[in-house]
Amino acid sequence: MAFTSRFSRSGSRTPTQRTHDDSINHPILSVFELERLLYTGKTACNHADEVWPGLYLGDQDIAANRRELTRLCITHILNASHSKWRGGAEFYEGMGICYLGIEAHDSPTFDMSPYFQSAADFIHQALSRSGGRILVHCAVGVSRSATLVLAYLMIRHHLTLVEAIRTVKDHRGIIPNRGFLRQLAALDNSLRLKQRP
Repeated sequence: MAFTSRFSRSGSRTPTQRTHDDSINHPILSVFELERLLYTGKTACNHADEVWPGLYLGDQDIAANRRELTRLCITHILNASHSKWRGGAEFYEGMGICYLGIEAHDSPTFDMSPYFQSAADFIHQALSRSGGRILVHCAVGVSRSATLVLAYLMIRHHLTLVEAIRTVKDHRGIIPNRGFLRQLAALDNSLRLKQRP
């Protein structure tokens, strides 16, 4: 099975970083409006898609494929669907992969927000390393892992939630559940309040 990453609509082979433009006022959207935004644009996914330079968002299949991980030169894995019944860090022994597992549930009642900062720090650490490449995954790669990637872009790159969604959606179809969208909207609001002079 071929694992290929599709990138921007313009056909470029690598994703580009978007710069935050403080001159644009982005209103805070409701969950319904965020869902409408998520249903536009790219809806297809591969087993892994590069959504930011060196940052891959993917599913359990790619995480379990040691050969593909080696081909993609993955150095770090953030598993948002970690469980004691599935392979964790021990599965990657001998591959030089740094692993972080978060036992999150894809439920609107699950509070993902306590993991936003630690996940953002782990992703940042991976991408700050020379040649660092990280796979952030869950079971399907559209809700739990996507939520953590969006939080990373907001915390570390100062993108608004709308900008983060658009950035990821250029490369992969995602649909965080409504509870996660509410938590991301709250993060967006708190980060905006911190940025005010």
